[in-house]
Amino acid sequence: MSTYVSKEIRAELDAARIATLKKASRLRVEMGDNTYKILKLWKDGFTVEAETTPRLRGLVDIYDGANHLYQCLIVADEHEGGEMRYEFKRSTAAHDSAPLDFYRAPDAPIALLGLDD
Repeated sequence: MSTYVSKEIRAELDAARIATLKKASRLRVEMGDNTYKILKLWKDGFTVEAETTPRLRGLVDIYDGANHLYQCLIVADEHEGGEMRYEFKRSTAAHDSAPLDFYRAPDAPIALLGLDD
């Protein structure tokens, strides 16, 4: 039995696989005002569709729906099977509040509930 697959069939299989990944993913990468769907995300990088996404480089933001997950410095790695793979040079988790510049005790009160007269 032969394992040879023609280029046309390989291209259609890749297109179907990418369409399935795009439909299932909520993740997106934002560079400037442009956003692109992330097909796969892992600890050290992510992939996007190579055909519709221009070459990304530099500082990008990664979102899951409306939630800001990471701010990353990226570099292109390789193109394979219709996907462009990017690796993180730096990945910083995004927070919804500013970091504290002092120690807050875990049992500290959150607010003042009354006034002493």
